[in-house]
Amino acid sequence: MSHTVHPYAHRLTILRDWKSRWFATKDKYRENLRGDTLLSRYLEKRLRGFSIGGIEMERNANTLKIIIKSARPGMLIGRSGEGATKLRNDVYEFSKRNKITLPQNLKIDIEEIRSPETNALVVAEMIIEGIEKRMPFRRVMKQTADKVMANRDVKGVRIALSGRLGGADMSRTEEIKKGNIPLQTFRADIDFARGRANLTGVVGVKVWIYKGQIFEKDKKSAS
Repeated sequence: MSHTVHPYAHRLTILRDWKSRWFATKDKYRENLRGDTLLSRYLEKRLRGFSIGGIEMERNANTLKIIIKSARPGMLIGRSGEGATKLRNDVYEFSKRNKITLPQNLKIDIEEIRSPETNALVVAEMIIEGIEKRMPFRRVMKQTADKVMANRDVKGVRIALSGRLGGADMSRTEEIKKGNIPLQTFRADIDFARGRANLTGVVGVKVWIYKGQIFEKDKKSAS
Protein backbone atom coordinates (compact mmCIF):
# COMPACT_ATOMS: atom_id res chain seq x y z
CA MET A 1 0.00 0.00 0.00
CA SER A 2 1.43 3.37 -0.99
CA HIS A 3 2.10 6.20 1.48
CA THR A 4 2.30 9.92 0.84
CA VAL A 5 5.72 11.13 2.00
CA HIS A 6 6.95 14.72 2.26
CA PRO A 7 9.40 15.18 -0.67
CA TYR A 8 11.86 17.14 1.52
CA ALA A 9 11.91 14.64 4.40
CA HIS A 10 12.10 11.78 1.88
CA ARG A 11 15.52 13.07 0.72
CA LEU A 12 17.07 14.04 4.06
CA THR A 13 20.78 13.07 4.28
CA ILE A 14 20.67 12.07 0.59
CA LEU A 15 20.19 15.47 -1.07
CA ARG A 16 18.90 17.67 1.75
CA ASP A 17 20.12 18.80 5.15
CA TRP A 18 18.04 19.54 8.25
CA LYS A 19 16.60 23.06 8.52
CA SER A 20 17.62 23.24 12.19
CA ARG A 21 21.24 22.28 12.76
CA TRP A 22 22.51 21.90 16.33
CA PHE A 23 23.36 19.38 19.01
CA ALA A 24 21.94 19.46 22.53
CA THR A 25 21.86 17.37 25.67
CA LYS A 26 18.64 15.76 26.85
CA ASP A 27 17.62 18.64 29.13
CA LYS A 28 18.18 21.29 26.41
CA TYR A 29 16.71 19.40 23.45
CA ARG A 30 13.05 20.09 24.19
CA GLU A 31 13.69 23.79 24.87
CA ASN A 32 15.67 24.26 21.63
CA LEU A 33 13.10 22.38 19.56
CA ARG A 34 10.23 24.46 20.96
CA GLY A 35 12.17 27.69 20.36
CA ASP A 36 13.03 26.81 16.75
CA THR A 37 9.45 25.79 15.95
CA LEU A 38 7.88 28.94 17.44
CA LEU A 39 10.46 31.25 15.85
CA SER A 40 10.02 29.64 12.42
CA ARG A 41 6.23 30.01 12.56
CA TYR A 42 6.53 33.61 13.75
CA LEU A 43 9.01 34.57 11.01
CA GLU A 44 6.90 32.90 8.29
CA LYS A 45 3.90 35.01 9.42
CA ARG A 46 5.91 38.19 10.06
CA LEU A 47 7.74 38.10 6.69
CA ARG A 48 4.78 37.24 4.49
CA GLY A 49 5.00 39.29 1.30
CA PHE A 50 8.83 39.37 1.24
CA SER A 51 9.09 36.26 -1.02
CA ILE A 52 10.69 34.09 1.66
CA GLY A 53 12.15 30.89 0.22
CA GLY A 54 13.25 29.21 3.45
CA ILE A 55 14.21 29.75 7.09
CA GLU A 56 17.10 27.78 8.62
CA MET A 57 18.66 27.84 12.08
CA GLU A 58 22.10 26.97 13.41
CA ARG A 59 22.98 26.89 17.11
CA ASN A 60 26.00 26.42 19.31
CA ALA A 61 26.53 27.16 23.01
CA ASN A 62 26.69 30.96 22.58
CA THR A 63 25.19 31.75 19.16
CA LEU A 64 21.89 31.38 17.32
CA LYS A 65 22.15 32.02 13.60
CA ILE A 66 18.91 32.50 11.64
CA ILE A 67 19.34 32.21 7.86
CA ILE A 68 16.51 33.78 5.87
CA LYS A 69 16.42 33.17 2.12
CA SER A 70 14.48 35.82 0.22
CA ALA A 71 13.90 36.84 -3.37
CA ARG A 72 13.54 40.46 -2.16
CA PRO A 73 16.47 40.94 0.23
CA GLY A 74 16.58 44.72 -0.33
CA MET A 75 13.04 45.14 1.00
CA LEU A 76 13.85 42.95 3.98
CA ILE A 77 17.12 44.70 4.92
CA GLY A 78 15.70 48.20 4.37
CA ARG A 79 17.51 51.48 3.97
CA SER A 80 20.88 51.37 5.79
CA GLY A 81 19.82 48.14 7.53
CA GLU A 82 16.75 49.52 9.35
CA GLY A 83 14.57 46.56 8.39
CA ALA A 84 17.10 43.99 9.62
CA THR A 85 17.52 45.85 12.94
CA LYS A 86 13.74 46.02 13.46
CA LEU A 87 13.42 42.32 12.65
CA ARG A 88 16.12 41.50 15.19
CA ASN A 89 14.31 43.53 17.89
CA ASP A 90 11.00 41.84 17.01
CA VAL A 91 12.60 38.42 17.43
CA TYR A 92 13.87 39.43 20.90
CA GLU A 93 10.40 40.72 21.89
CA PHE A 94 8.69 37.56 20.60
CA SER A 95 11.18 35.42 22.56
CA LYS A 96 10.46 37.32 25.78
CA ARG A 97 6.68 37.00 25.33
CA ASN A 98 6.88 33.26 24.68
CA LYS A 99 9.64 32.56 27.24
CA ILE A 100 12.13 31.32 24.64
CA THR A 101 15.72 31.27 25.89
CA LEU A 102 18.06 32.76 23.28
CA PRO A 103 21.88 32.43 23.34
CA GLN A 104 24.04 35.50 23.99
CA ASN A 105 24.61 36.25 20.29
CA LEU A 106 21.78 36.38 17.77
CA LYS A 107 22.77 36.63 14.11
CA ILE A 108 20.29 37.10 11.25
CA ASP A 109 21.73 36.37 7.79
CA ILE A 110 19.64 37.33 4.75
CA GLU A 111 20.52 35.43 1.58
CA GLU A 112 19.28 36.30 -1.90
CA ILE A 113 17.49 33.74 -4.05
CA ARG A 114 18.91 34.23 -7.54
CA SER A 115 16.09 32.55 -9.49
CA PRO A 116 12.78 32.78 -7.57
CA GLU A 117 10.95 30.62 -10.14
CA THR A 118 12.94 27.56 -9.00
CA ASN A 119 11.96 27.94 -5.32
CA ALA A 120 8.68 26.22 -4.45
CA LEU A 121 7.95 28.43 -1.42
CA VAL A 122 8.33 31.64 -3.44
CA VAL A 123 6.14 30.22 -6.23
CA ALA A 124 3.47 29.21 -3.69
CA GLU A 125 3.48 32.76 -2.31
CA MET A 126 3.06 34.16 -5.85
CA ILE A 127 0.00 31.91 -6.34
CA ILE A 128 -1.45 32.90 -2.95
CA GLU A 129 -1.05 36.61 -3.77
CA GLY A 130 -2.84 36.16 -7.11
CA ILE A 131 -5.72 34.16 -5.59
CA GLU A 132 -6.20 36.59 -2.69
CA LYS A 133 -6.49 39.42 -5.25
CA ARG A 134 -9.53 37.51 -6.58
CA MET A 135 -7.91 36.67 -9.91
CA PRO A 136 -9.32 33.55 -11.67
CA PHE A 137 -7.52 30.61 -10.07
CA ARG A 138 -7.08 28.66 -13.34
CA ARG A 139 -5.40 31.63 -14.96
CA VAL A 140 -3.10 32.06 -11.94
CA MET A 141 -2.15 28.36 -12.05
CA LYS A 142 -1.47 28.37 -15.79
CA GLN A 143 0.50 31.62 -15.82
CA THR A 144 2.61 30.53 -12.83
CA ALA A 145 3.32 27.08 -14.35
CA ASP A 146 4.39 28.72 -17.64
CA LYS A 147 6.64 31.18 -15.78
CA VAL A 148 8.30 28.35 -13.82
CA MET A 149 8.81 26.17 -16.92
CA ALA A 150 10.39 29.14 -18.74
CA ASN A 151 13.42 28.70 -16.45
CA ARG A 152 15.89 26.31 -18.10
CA ASP A 153 16.88 24.73 -14.75
CA VAL A 154 13.33 23.43 -14.23
CA LYS A 155 12.35 20.04 -15.69
CA GLY A 156 8.81 19.87 -14.33
CA VAL A 157 6.22 21.60 -12.16
CA ARG A 158 3.00 20.55 -10.48
CA ILE A 159 0.54 22.89 -8.76
CA ALA A 160 -2.50 21.76 -6.77
CA LEU A 161 -5.22 23.95 -5.24
CA SER A 162 -7.89 22.61 -2.91
CA GLY A 163 -10.78 24.29 -1.14
CA ARG A 164 -13.75 26.47 -2.10
CA LEU A 165 -12.27 27.51 -5.43
CA GLY A 166 -13.93 30.46 -7.12
CA GLY A 167 -16.18 30.95 -4.06
CA ALA A 168 -18.07 27.69 -4.75
CA ASP A 169 -20.13 26.15 -1.94
CA MET A 170 -18.49 22.73 -2.34
CA SER A 171 -14.75 22.32 -2.03
CA ARG A 172 -12.77 20.55 -4.72
CA THR A 173 -9.21 20.05 -5.96
CA GLU A 174 -7.75 21.44 -9.20
CA GLU A 175 -4.30 20.53 -10.47
CA ILE A 176 -1.95 21.44 -13.31
CA LYS A 177 1.21 19.56 -14.25
CA LYS A 178 3.93 20.27 -16.81
CA GLY A 179 7.03 18.18 -17.41
CA ASN A 180 8.18 15.35 -15.11
CA ILE A 181 7.81 14.99 -11.33
CA PRO A 182 9.58 11.69 -10.33
CA LEU A 183 8.59 11.64 -6.64
CA GLN A 184 9.95 8.15 -5.93
CA THR A 185 13.47 8.78 -7.26
CA PHE A 186 15.78 9.63 -4.36
CA ARG A 187 18.32 11.52 -6.48
CA ALA A 188 15.59 13.69 -8.09
CA ASP A 189 15.98 17.27 -6.88
CA ILE A 190 12.35 18.10 -6.04
CA ASP A 191 11.47 21.25 -4.12
CA PHE A 192 8.09 21.16 -2.36
CA ALA A 193 6.08 23.79 -0.51
CA ARG A 194 2.56 24.33 0.72
CA GLY A 195 0.66 27.39 1.84
CA ARG A 196 -2.86 28.69 2.41
CA ALA A 197 -4.83 31.53 0.87
CA ASN A 198 -7.48 33.12 3.09
CA LEU A 199 -10.62 33.67 1.01
CA THR A 200 -14.18 32.45 1.56
CA GLY A 201 -12.78 29.64 3.63
CA VAL A 202 -9.17 28.53 3.23
CA VAL A 203 -7.65 27.44 -0.09
CA GLY A 204 -4.66 25.13 0.22
CA VAL A 205 -1.78 25.52 -2.24
CA LYS A 206 0.84 22.85 -2.99
CA VAL A 207 3.79 23.26 -5.38
CA TRP A 208 6.31 20.69 -6.61
CA ILE A 209 9.29 21.80 -8.74
CA TYR A 210 11.65 19.25 -10.31
CA LYS A 211 15.16 20.50 -11.17
CA GLY A 212 16.81 17.36 -12.54
CA GLN A 213 18.76 14.55 -10.91
CA ILE A 214 21.78 15.00 -8.63
CA PHE A 215 24.48 12.32 -8.78
CA GLU A 216 27.40 11.75 -6.42
CA LYS A 217 29.87 13.44 -8.80
CA ASP A 218 27.61 16.57 -8.91
CA LYS A 219 27.57 16.77 -5.10
CA LYS A 220 31.37 16.47 -4.94
CA SER A 221 31.90 19.19 -7.54
CA ALA A 222 29.44 21.51 -5.71
CA SER A 223 31.26 21.03 -2.38
